Amino acid sequence: MHNKKLLEQVKELMKMKHYSIRTEKSYTYWMKKFYFFHNKKHPKEMGEKEITEYLSYLANVENVAASTQNQALNALIFLYKEVLHRDDLQIENFVRAKIPERTPIVLSKDEVSKVLSNMKGIYWLIGNLLYGSGLRLMEALRLRVKDIDFAYQEILIMDAKGSKDRRTMVPEKLVKPLKRQIKKIKILHQEDLEDGAGNVYLPNAIAKKYPNAAKQFNWQYVFPATRRVFDKKNQKCYRHHLHESAVQRAVKQAVRKSNISKNAGCHTLRHSFATHLLENGYDIRTVQELLGHKDIRTTMIYTHVLNKGGLGVKSPLDW
Repeated sequence: MHNKKLLEQVKELMKMKHYSIRTEKSYTYWMKKFYFFHNKKHPKEMGEKEITEYLSYLANVENVAASTQNQALNALIFLYKEVLHRDDLQIENFVRAKIPERTPIVLSKDEVSKVLSNMKGIYWLIGNLLYGSGLRLMEALRLRVKDIDFAYQEILIMDAKGSKDRRTMVPEKLVKPLKRQIKKIKILHQEDLEDGAGNVYLPNAIAKKYPNAAKQFNWQYVFPATRRVFDKKNQKCYRHHLHESAVQRAVKQAVRKSNISKNAGCHTLRHSFATHLLENGYDIRTVQELLGHKDIRTTMIYTHVLNKGGLGVKSPLDW
Protein backbone atom coordinates (compact mmCIF):
# COMPACT_ATOMS: atom_id res chain seq x y z
CA MET A 1 0.00 0.00 0.00
CA HIS A 2 1.62 3.25 -1.07
CA ASN A 3 -0.33 5.18 1.48
CA LYS A 4 2.46 4.90 4.04
CA LYS A 5 0.57 6.88 6.66
CA LEU A 6 -2.25 4.32 6.71
CA LEU A 7 0.19 1.40 6.91
CA GLU A 8 2.02 3.06 9.79
CA GLN A 9 -1.32 3.48 11.57
CA VAL A 10 -2.03 -0.23 11.06
CA LYS A 11 1.39 -1.26 12.43
CA GLU A 12 1.16 1.09 15.41
CA LEU A 13 -2.29 -0.19 16.38
CA MET A 14 -1.22 -3.82 16.03
CA LYS A 15 1.76 -3.20 18.31
CA MET A 16 -0.52 -1.52 20.84
CA LYS A 17 -2.85 -4.52 20.78
CA HIS A 18 0.13 -6.92 21.17
CA TYR A 19 -0.26 -8.67 17.83
CA SER A 20 2.73 -10.83 16.90
CA ILE A 21 5.27 -9.68 14.28
CA ARG A 22 4.11 -12.55 12.04
CA THR A 23 0.47 -11.41 12.18
CA GLU A 24 1.58 -7.84 11.50
CA LYS A 25 3.52 -8.94 8.40
CA SER A 26 0.69 -11.16 7.22
CA TYR A 27 -2.03 -8.49 7.66
CA THR A 28 -0.02 -5.71 5.97
CA TYR A 29 0.76 -8.12 3.09
CA TRP A 30 -2.96 -8.78 2.46
CA MET A 31 -3.84 -5.09 2.79
CA LYS A 32 -1.25 -4.21 0.11
CA LYS A 33 -2.53 -6.99 -2.17
CA PHE A 34 -6.12 -5.70 -1.77
CA TYR A 35 -4.96 -2.12 -2.52
CA PHE A 36 -3.13 -3.13 -5.73
CA PHE A 37 -5.94 -5.44 -6.85
CA HIS A 38 -8.24 -2.39 -6.92
CA ASN A 39 -5.70 -0.27 -8.84
CA LYS A 40 -4.44 1.71 -5.84
CA LYS A 41 -7.85 2.98 -4.86
CA HIS A 42 -7.81 4.23 -1.27
CA PRO A 43 -9.51 1.72 1.11
CA LYS A 44 -11.69 4.60 2.43
CA GLU A 45 -13.36 4.78 -0.97
CA MET A 46 -14.11 1.06 -1.02
CA GLY A 47 -16.47 -1.22 0.85
CA GLU A 48 -18.30 -4.55 0.90
CA LYS A 49 -18.48 -4.84 -2.92
CA GLU A 50 -14.69 -4.53 -3.35
CA ILE A 51 -13.96 -6.88 -0.44
CA THR A 52 -16.30 -9.54 -1.92
CA GLU A 53 -14.68 -9.15 -5.36
CA TYR A 54 -11.21 -9.61 -3.88
CA LEU A 55 -12.13 -12.64 -1.77
CA SER A 56 -13.84 -14.24 -4.80
CA TYR A 57 -10.72 -13.60 -6.89
CA LEU A 58 -8.54 -15.30 -4.25
CA ALA A 59 -10.76 -18.38 -4.21
CA ASN A 60 -11.62 -18.70 -7.90
CA VAL A 61 -8.58 -17.34 -9.73
CA GLU A 62 -5.68 -17.73 -7.28
CA ASN A 63 -7.16 -21.01 -5.92
CA VAL A 64 -5.88 -20.22 -2.43
CA ALA A 65 -6.60 -22.54 0.48
CA ALA A 66 -9.60 -21.75 2.71
CA SER A 67 -7.25 -20.83 5.59
CA THR A 68 -5.43 -18.33 3.34
CA GLN A 69 -8.69 -16.69 2.24
CA ASN A 70 -9.76 -16.43 5.89
CA GLN A 71 -6.43 -14.81 6.76
CA ALA A 72 -6.99 -12.18 4.05
CA LEU A 73 -10.52 -11.56 5.39
CA ASN A 74 -9.17 -11.13 8.96
CA ALA A 75 -6.68 -8.55 7.67
CA LEU A 76 -9.45 -6.57 5.95
CA ILE A 77 -11.72 -6.78 9.02
CA PHE A 78 -8.86 -5.28 11.06
CA LEU A 79 -8.29 -2.54 8.48
CA TYR A 80 -11.93 -1.50 8.16
CA LYS A 81 -13.11 -1.99 11.75
CA GLU A 82 -10.08 -1.14 13.88
CA VAL A 83 -8.23 1.41 11.73
CA LEU A 84 -10.82 3.07 9.48
CA HIS A 85 -13.72 2.63 11.99
CA ARG A 86 -16.17 1.73 9.24
CA ASP A 87 -18.99 0.48 11.46
CA ASP A 88 -21.43 0.74 8.54
CA LEU A 89 -19.87 -2.35 6.94
CA GLN A 90 -21.20 -5.80 7.80
CA ILE A 91 -17.78 -7.23 7.11
CA GLU A 92 -17.76 -9.77 9.99
CA ASN A 93 -20.77 -11.50 8.44
CA PHE A 94 -18.91 -12.44 5.27
CA VAL A 95 -19.20 -16.16 4.65
CA ARG A 96 -15.84 -17.64 5.50
CA ALA A 97 -14.40 -20.41 3.36
CA LYS A 98 -14.83 -23.72 5.15
CA ILE A 99 -11.52 -25.23 6.17
CA PRO A 100 -11.54 -28.98 5.48
CA GLU A 101 -11.39 -30.97 8.68
CA ARG A 102 -8.38 -33.23 8.37
CA THR A 103 -7.50 -35.98 10.78
CA PRO A 104 -4.03 -35.15 12.11
CA ILE A 105 -1.09 -37.38 11.23
CA VAL A 106 0.13 -39.16 14.36
CA LEU A 107 3.23 -41.26 14.96
CA SER A 108 3.21 -44.34 17.17
CA LYS A 109 5.41 -44.27 20.29
CA ASP A 110 7.91 -46.47 18.50
CA GLU A 111 7.99 -44.14 15.48
CA VAL A 112 8.49 -41.10 17.73
CA SER A 113 11.46 -42.85 19.40
CA LYS A 114 13.00 -43.58 15.99
CA VAL A 115 12.59 -39.99 14.79
CA LEU A 116 14.05 -38.48 17.98
CA SER A 117 16.98 -40.91 17.97
CA ASN A 118 17.82 -39.67 14.46
CA MET A 119 18.10 -36.07 15.68
CA LYS A 120 21.24 -34.57 17.18
CA GLY A 121 22.29 -31.71 19.46
CA ILE A 122 20.02 -28.69 19.69
CA TYR A 123 17.53 -30.24 17.23
CA TRP A 124 17.22 -33.34 19.39
CA LEU A 125 16.36 -31.12 22.37
CA ILE A 126 13.77 -29.08 20.44
CA GLY A 127 12.21 -32.24 18.95
CA ASN A 128 11.92 -33.73 22.44
CA LEU A 129 10.17 -30.55 23.68
CA LEU A 130 7.65 -30.66 20.82
CA TYR A 131 6.74 -34.22 21.71
CA GLY A 132 7.42 -34.26 25.47
CA SER A 133 5.72 -30.94 26.30
CA GLY A 134 3.30 -30.59 23.37
CA LEU A 135 4.76 -27.28 22.21
CA ARG A 136 4.15 -25.70 18.83
CA LEU A 137 7.43 -25.11 16.97
CA MET A 138 7.39 -21.31 17.41
CA GLU A 139 6.51 -21.69 21.10
CA ALA A 140 9.65 -23.79 21.58
CA LEU A 141 11.83 -21.35 19.64
CA ARG A 142 10.46 -18.31 21.50
CA LEU A 143 11.13 -19.84 24.93
CA ARG A 144 13.14 -17.54 27.16
CA VAL A 145 15.29 -18.57 30.12
CA LYS A 146 12.71 -17.16 32.58
CA ASP A 147 9.93 -19.35 31.08
CA ILE A 148 11.39 -22.62 32.40
CA ASP A 149 10.72 -23.32 36.07
CA PHE A 150 12.86 -26.24 37.16
CA ALA A 151 11.58 -26.13 40.76
CA TYR A 152 8.01 -26.88 39.64
CA GLN A 153 9.19 -28.68 36.49
CA GLU A 154 6.96 -26.63 34.22
CA ILE A 155 7.17 -24.38 31.19
CA LEU A 156 5.21 -21.15 30.96
CA ILE A 157 4.21 -20.36 27.40
CA MET A 158 3.63 -16.62 27.28
CA ASP A 159 1.20 -14.99 24.87
CA ALA A 160 0.58 -18.22 22.94
CA LYS A 161 -1.86 -18.59 20.03
CA GLY A 162 -5.04 -16.68 20.85
CA SER A 163 -3.05 -14.34 23.17
CA LYS A 164 -3.24 -16.80 26.07
CA ASP A 165 -0.64 -17.89 28.59
CA ARG A 166 -0.51 -21.55 29.57
CA ARG A 167 1.62 -24.04 31.47
CA THR A 168 2.89 -27.45 30.48
CA MET A 169 5.32 -29.95 31.96
CA VAL A 170 9.11 -30.21 31.65
CA PRO A 171 9.71 -33.93 31.01
CA GLU A 172 12.02 -35.51 33.61
CA LYS A 173 14.32 -36.68 30.79
CA LEU A 174 14.87 -33.10 29.63
CA VAL A 175 15.78 -31.45 32.96
CA LYS A 176 19.53 -32.09 32.64
CA PRO A 177 19.79 -31.37 28.87
CA LEU A 178 17.86 -28.09 29.34
CA LYS A 179 20.09 -27.05 32.26
CA ARG A 180 23.15 -27.79 30.10
CA GLN A 181 21.68 -25.71 27.25
CA ILE A 182 21.05 -22.77 29.61
CA LYS A 183 24.68 -22.97 30.86
CA LYS A 184 25.91 -22.83 27.25
CA ILE A 185 23.83 -19.81 26.36
CA LYS A 186 24.93 -18.03 29.55
CA ILE A 187 28.54 -18.21 28.28
CA LEU A 188 27.39 -17.05 24.81
CA HIS A 189 25.44 -14.15 26.33
CA GLN A 190 28.47 -13.12 28.41
CA GLU A 191 30.59 -13.05 25.24
CA ASP A 192 27.92 -10.96 23.50
CA LEU A 193 27.92 -8.46 26.37
CA GLU A 194 31.71 -8.20 26.27
CA ASP A 195 31.45 -7.42 22.54
CA GLY A 196 29.01 -4.58 23.28
CA ALA A 197 26.02 -6.64 22.12
CA GLY A 198 23.78 -8.94 24.20
CA ASN A 199 20.39 -7.45 23.30
CA VAL A 200 17.30 -9.51 22.64
CA TYR A 201 14.00 -8.39 21.09
CA LEU A 202 11.28 -7.83 23.70
CA PRO A 203 7.50 -7.42 23.53
CA ASN A 204 6.79 -3.68 23.11
CA ALA A 205 5.18 -3.12 26.51
CA ILE A 206 8.10 -4.81 28.33
CA ALA A 207 10.69 -2.86 26.30
CA LYS A 208 9.08 0.43 27.36
CA LYS A 209 8.55 -0.51 30.99
CA TYR A 210 11.96 -2.12 31.53
CA PRO A 211 14.46 -0.52 29.13
CA ASN A 212 17.37 -2.56 30.55
CA ALA A 213 15.62 -5.94 30.30
CA ALA A 214 16.86 -6.52 26.71
CA LYS A 215 20.36 -7.28 28.04
CA GLN A 216 19.31 -9.36 31.04
CA PHE A 217 20.05 -13.06 30.88
CA ASN A 218 16.58 -14.24 32.00
CA TRP A 219 15.05 -12.62 28.87
CA GLN A 220 17.45 -14.37 26.45
CA TYR A 221 16.18 -17.10 24.13
CA VAL A 222 16.84 -20.70 25.19
CA PHE A 223 17.59 -21.54 21.54
CA PRO A 224 19.48 -18.53 20.17
CA ALA A 225 20.51 -18.01 16.57
CA THR A 226 24.12 -18.71 15.68
CA ARG A 227 24.64 -15.16 14.37
CA ARG A 228 23.88 -11.73 15.71
CA VAL A 229 22.03 -9.12 13.65
CA PHE A 230 22.53 -5.37 13.59
CA ASP A 231 19.35 -3.32 13.77
CA LYS A 232 19.97 -0.07 11.85
CA LYS A 233 16.85 1.54 13.30
CA ASN A 234 17.97 1.08 16.93
CA GLN A 235 21.70 1.00 16.16
CA LYS A 236 21.99 -2.10 18.35
CA CYS A 237 23.21 -5.64 17.92
CA TYR A 238 20.63 -8.37 18.65
CA ARG A 239 20.64 -12.14 18.91
CA HIS A 240 17.32 -13.60 17.76
CA HIS A 241 16.09 -17.18 18.25
CA LEU A 242 16.98 -20.06 15.95
CA HIS A 243 15.11 -19.99 12.62
CA GLU A 244 12.22 -22.43 12.32
CA SER A 245 13.30 -23.68 8.87
CA ALA A 246 16.43 -25.27 10.37
CA VAL A 247 14.32 -27.31 12.84
CA GLN A 248 11.76 -28.24 10.16
CA ARG A 249 14.59 -29.53 7.96
CA ALA A 250 16.10 -31.54 10.84
CA VAL A 251 12.74 -33.19 11.65
CA LYS A 252 12.05 -34.05 7.99
CA GLN A 253 15.54 -35.60 7.65
CA ALA A 254 15.00 -37.64 10.84
CA VAL A 255 11.64 -38.92 9.51
CA ARG A 256 13.32 -40.00 6.25
CA LYS A 257 16.20 -41.69 8.11
CA SER A 258 13.63 -43.57 10.23
CA ASN A 259 12.04 -44.99 7.05
CA ILE A 260 8.62 -43.67 8.08
CA SER A 261 6.26 -43.25 5.12
CA LYS A 262 3.92 -40.80 6.89
CA ASN A 263 4.09 -37.12 5.88
CA ALA A 264 5.33 -36.12 9.34
CA GLY A 265 6.85 -32.83 10.44
CA CYS A 266 7.31 -30.71 13.57
CA HIS A 267 3.58 -30.40 14.28
CA THR A 268 3.18 -34.19 14.07
CA LEU A 269 5.18 -34.44 17.31
CA ARG A 270 2.61 -32.19 19.05
CA HIS A 271 -0.25 -34.27 17.57
CA SER A 272 1.45 -37.40 18.87
CA PHE A 273 1.83 -35.85 22.36
CA ALA A 274 -1.95 -35.25 22.54
CA THR A 275 -2.94 -38.65 21.15
CA HIS A 276 -0.56 -40.59 23.39
CA LEU A 277 -1.85 -38.77 26.51
CA LEU A 278 -5.44 -39.69 25.59
CA GLU A 279 -4.38 -43.28 24.87
CA ASN A 280 -2.89 -43.35 28.36
CA GLY A 281 -6.25 -42.44 29.86
CA TYR A 282 -5.72 -38.74 30.58
CA ASP A 283 -8.83 -36.58 30.71
CA ILE A 284 -9.58 -34.62 27.50
CA ARG A 285 -9.96 -31.34 29.48
CA THR A 286 -6.44 -31.78 30.87
CA VAL A 287 -5.09 -32.36 27.36
CA GLN A 288 -7.01 -29.29 26.16
CA GLU A 289 -5.31 -27.17 28.87
CA LEU A 290 -1.85 -28.52 28.05
CA LEU A 291 -2.31 -27.83 24.34
CA GLY A 292 -3.82 -24.39 24.93
CA HIS A 293 -6.92 -25.05 22.83
CA LYS A 294 -9.67 -22.47 23.28
CA ASP A 295 -12.39 -24.87 22.14
CA ILE A 296 -12.72 -28.47 23.34
CA ARG A 297 -13.82 -29.42 19.80
CA THR A 298 -10.29 -28.76 18.57
CA THR A 299 -8.96 -31.28 21.08
CA MET A 300 -11.75 -33.75 20.25
CA ILE A 301 -10.15 -34.39 16.85
CA TYR A 302 -7.51 -36.51 18.62
CA THR A 303 -10.16 -38.94 19.82
CA HIS A 304 -10.61 -39.93 16.14
CA VAL A 305 -7.01 -41.09 15.85
CA LEU A 306 -6.78 -43.15 19.02
CA ASN A 307 -5.28 -46.53 18.28
CA LYS A 308 -8.58 -48.36 17.90
CA GLY A 309 -9.01 -48.81 14.15
CA GLY A 310 -11.98 -47.27 12.31
CA LEU A 311 -14.02 -45.31 14.90
CA GLY A 312 -13.24 -47.92 17.56
CA VAL A 313 -15.34 -50.52 15.73
CA LYS A 314 -14.06 -54.11 15.70
CA SER A 315 -13.95 -55.66 12.23
CA PRO A 316 -16.26 -58.68 11.73
CA LEU A 317 -13.18 -60.53 10.49
CA ASP A 318 -11.83 -60.36 14.06
CA TRP A 319 -15.01 -61.54 15.83
